[in-house]
Amino acid sequence: MHVQMIEAVAMGQVPNAQVALPDAAWRKSVRSGKQGNCVELAPVPAEGVAVRNSRFPEGPALVFSVPEMASFLADIKGGAYDDLLGPDDVADRAS
Repeated sequence: MHVQMIEAVAMGQVPNAQVALPDAAWRKSVRSGKQGNCVELAPVPAEGVAVRNSRFPEGPALVFSVPEMASFLADIKGGAYDDLLGPDDVADRAS
């Protein structure tokens, strides 16, 4: 992610997502498995997008500005993090 290049509000953290963001509409990817190893996202008006661990909804959440999240998603779509995957994972994504 290119956080250092963005002039918008920097990523923040809330210590307890359920308390700090009680009205957030959390959602997981439709590709999430049943193992529960997922992240959930929620729009946060006037802030951006919150991200939390689905296994610990009462845990912390990171809040990214819209430009930060847009940059991150563009990097993912562009393959910027493919090197973090093993060769088998990359082959599975191609099929």
